[in-house]
Amino acid sequence: MRELFGPLTPDVVQGNLLFRWLDRYRPDAVIDCVNTATALAYQDVFASATKLLNAADAGGVTSEQVERHLLTLELPQLIRHVQIALEGLKRAGTQAYVKVGTSGTGGMGLNIPYTHSEERPSRTLMAKSAVAGAQSMFLFLMARTPDAPAMIEIKPTATIGWREIAFGPVRRAGRELELVDCTEPLPADRAFIDGAGGWTLTGTPLESVYINVGENGVFARDEFETVTALGQMELVTPEEIADIAILELTGRPSGKDIVAALDGASLGPTYRAGYLRACAVDGLRALEREHGVRSIGFEMLGPPRLTKLLYEAYIMSCLRPSTRALASATSEALAGEAEQLLRREAPDLRRQILSVGIPIVLPDGRSVLRGPTVVVAPGKRGVDVASRGWVDLRPANIAQWVRRAAAITAEPADTGTGSSAGRWTAISPDAAIEPARMAVWIFEKEDGGFRIKR
Repeated sequence: MRELFGPLTPDVVQGNLLFRWLDRYRPDAVIDCVNTATALAYQDVFASATKLLNAADAGGVTSEQVERHLLTLELPQLIRHVQIALEGLKRAGTQAYVKVGTSGTGGMGLNIPYTHSEERPSRTLMAKSAVAGAQSMFLFLMARTPDAPAMIEIKPTATIGWREIAFGPVRRAGRELELVDCTEPLPADRAFIDGAGGWTLTGTPLESVYINVGENGVFARDEFETVTALGQMELVTPEEIADIAILELTGRPSGKDIVAALDGASLGPTYRAGYLRACAVDGLRALEREHGVRSIGFEMLGPPRLTKLLYEAYIMSCLRPSTRALASATSEALAGEAEQLLRREAPDLRRQILSVGIPIVLPDGRSVLRGPTVVVAPGKRGVDVASRGWVDLRPANIAQWVRRAAAITAEPADTGTGSSAGRWTAISPDAAIEPARMAVWIFEKEDGGFRIKR
């Protein structure tokens, strides 16, 4: 429970078998053929929820019953799997990750007649498709993550088969089916009660001709003919999937990579929007001048840390005329000036900060200003939670702003005029401090939060 629902600690990561494999063998490429969606969805959260509700109706639910139900939830398990896989792949220096995924329906729609339920469409089957889609989206996002390997997903949308045609014992879930007989009719109202009997176990296995299709077990001839018929799930072979995997790994696009397809079909930034962005900013600035206000942050975009950084940067801009001037400031003095600004000189700024739910930690670290709403509650951490979403006037945090300003000032000037020149997005040390540009610099330089695809 702690490993699944708790924070992603080093112990959780290093205790995971997949992570240990990746860390030990350091593979150049990984081909993942585990049907993760099936494994997670067929724990059947719906049946588990019914049991839990019945227990509640009966007068009480134990902690064990709650835990068992929580362990059937698909998304927390998928999220943790993706987090650990990404950490392991990055640690291993893996160059490519190929996932053989699934649509959940063998390529059919929600009219699929092959379900494990009387419902059509089956909720459990839909959960399987939902998890499969979620995993595809995670791979899409992992492919946009710096230092992650190339992400490729092959998604077969047909019955995958086969690996063996044979005669012998029929196995289900790894166990041989035993031949059973029942010669005397049983009363229908008593045939299925607890303790019912009347059948005979022969002690010999059920033997027949079968075709082994892997994940779904073995099919009889008529079952195989039905599911692979034209207009049903039809058929794709493992060798064809393997060929596509090899093509992708060797840099020969197959046209069957779901991640590449999503990249090609998704709508990224546009020229028109980039041009109009400047018009929108100019319009906002004009309204600020007209109404005598400064529009900084309302804490609706998230995370609260962004709002905190914007307000802190704006405070720095009120106290120093440029990034270069901020770089030469003394944190103790600047912290005192910031307190003076908010408590006496700029009451409107103070009210705006508090009104959007952002507390203010004063330089002494023991006193705060706050409103009725606090977006990031302190909990047991007290003022130490300030880095997540409080304006922090303590000298240690002000010193961090001074160091940032010094780093920006020390960046070498790029005097190029080509499209690759950094001068177009660089912060000028001698220009006025702009909160948004400072926040972008922090997200990119300190957090590594930048996009690599458009």
